[in-house]
Formats: sequence, structure tokens, C-alpha cells
Amino acid sequence: MKLTDDLLKKFNDQITLELEASIVYRQLAIAADNLDLTGMATWLRRQADEEIVHANKFIDHVTDRDAYAEIGTINAPQVSRDATALDIFEAALAHEQKVSEAIRELYRATDAAGDLNARPLLNWFVDEQIEEEATVSEIIGQLRLVGEDGSGLLRIDQRLGARPVETTEAE
Repeated sequence: MKLTDDLLKKFNDQITLELEASIVYRQLAIAADNLDLTGMATWLRRQADEEIVHANKFIDHVTDRDAYAEIGTINAPQVSRDATALDIFEAALAHEQKVSEAIRELYRATDAAGDLNARPLLNWFVDEQIEEEATVSEIIGQLRLVGEDGSGLLRIDQRLGARPVETTEAE
């Protein structure tokens, strides 16, 4: 089933949002580096790479359905130079929640259009977003627990820095 013009626009908007998420995570990584929290910066850069994988999944879906994927305007995120580690991850969670709602909206639009072909992809993304939000929420909870305790913050930083490198190509 070929994508309708309306659904194509919505998929392209999602592609843009996924790429924007990558830029958000890159900027948050810069903020973490500014705090000398290199493990957190590494984790955030890996997350930025994962967002490119997500964009590629949507691009592949659009292309496979004989449509033309287009990247829209990406706005640069605003992150304060005075951001704390907690501020950084709260910003990450806010953006993940924005992405989650956009995916749910896309799911609703494809359902309304009777587009069953999008369901496997969108089901994967619904599950993925639950995981994304839970992971960032857990990090926020840990950051709140340690507060200003430097050794606790450094332990979290070390753990996050151990995140493995992944490819940016969709699997």
C-alpha cells in the first residue's frame, strides 16, 4: 500500500524529529563534557547515534513504500551552560516524551487511514519509547538520590560511560 500524501508528511515529520533528537543528545553531550562528566557525555553521544538509527528505520519504511523521504528543518536545542547533570537528563526525558507522543500520533493517523503496513514499525517504536523513557527516568532517579555527592555522581558517570558503541545503520 502506497502512503497517502498526508501520511507521507507525517512520516517525514517523524524522520525530522528523530534527527532532531540526535542533535539534542549531541548538545546534551557537550553540556556533560563541560561538567567533566565524560561517561555521561559518552552515553549521550551513543544515544544520539541511536536516534539516527531510528530516523533510518523511518526513512527505509518510506522508501520501501515507493515514497520520497525528506528531512525538514531541524531546530538547534537550547541547553544552558550552567546545566547540571540532572538538568541534562531532565531535558533528555522531556525530548523523549515529545518523541513518544509524536509516535503515538503517527500510530493514530495510520490507524485512521487503515494503513496496516505501518503497524510492525510503529509497534516496535512504541516499545522502544517505553524503554527510552524508563532508562532516562532511572538515570534521573539515581541523580536525584546522589544529589551533590561527588563520588555518587562519578559512579553514575562511570557506569554510563560503559555503554557499548553501536552502528548508526538501521537493522
